[in-house]
Amino acid sequence: MVRIGWIGLGAMGAPMAAYAARAGHDITTYDVAPDRGDAASAADAARDADIIVLMVATADQAEAVLAEVELAPDTVLLVMSTVGPAAVERWAQTFTVVDAPVSGGVARAGDGDLLIMVSGAADSIERVRPLLDTLARSAPLVGDRPGDGQKVKLVNQLLCGVHIAAAAEALAFAEAMGLDPGAVRDVIRDGAAASFMLDDRGERMVQGAFDEVKSALDIFVKDMGLVTEAARSVDHATPLAAAAEALYVAGSKAGLGRMDDSSVIEVARGAS
Repeated sequence: MVRIGWIGLGAMGAPMAAYAARAGHDITTYDVAPDRGDAASAADAARDADIIVLMVATADQAEAVLAEVELAPDTVLLVMSTVGPAAVERWAQTFTVVDAPVSGGVARAGDGDLLIMVSGAADSIERVRPLLDTLARSAPLVGDRPGDGQKVKLVNQLLCGVHIAAAAEALAFAEAMGLDPGAVRDVIRDGAAASFMLDDRGERMVQGAFDEVKSALDIFVKDMGLVTEAARSVDHATPLAAAAEALYVAGSKAGLGRMDDSSVIEVARGAS
């Protein structure tokens, strides 16, 4: 049986690893939080593994893991975190990398219903395909180079980040005009302005349950930063992404970073 070392048991990583284990994959897990995971260290989780999954939050965290573990030449490093193309391209110069960032949220992570954007060499992808197919509703090949998956994920995150910010601004605008934002959302979600983020994050914005964290605001500080960094690297303007990034950064500075990302409506309320 293929042995998998799984590094990272955060909001997405934990339900993904649990679902894969229930599906019969041989997984040893590790997380920096001492009450999570099977192994005492990343090195222990990775020892003798055929596949090492990285599901950490940032490229710096991934670098720390890679400095600790020893990868055999035939071990596949499966990068499922959103860390940006530059980091993955750099790791691919040293390791056998399959780039496979995910999208779908915590609930879908626990049901094996994710979108996974896959890139890398065909033979390496074939080795990790059973795990990808377990975790994904859809796991399309988006490129033959590690880093292409990250690029597609950044397009995804640009849209998600802007849509959340737009939903926050719209609902705060409704409030400023003396309207019930929940009632407005219920009307608009059935029209041309509907979106997944208005439906999902909009509900959380109206309820104000920001301490019930499904996706932390600081994740979008990171991801929108990756979007604008990648845009600068190809000399491409992303003004809407930059405006959304500024809202998330303002929210983080206001102490909302560890709150649910729907709390960005508090920034929009202040702006109004």
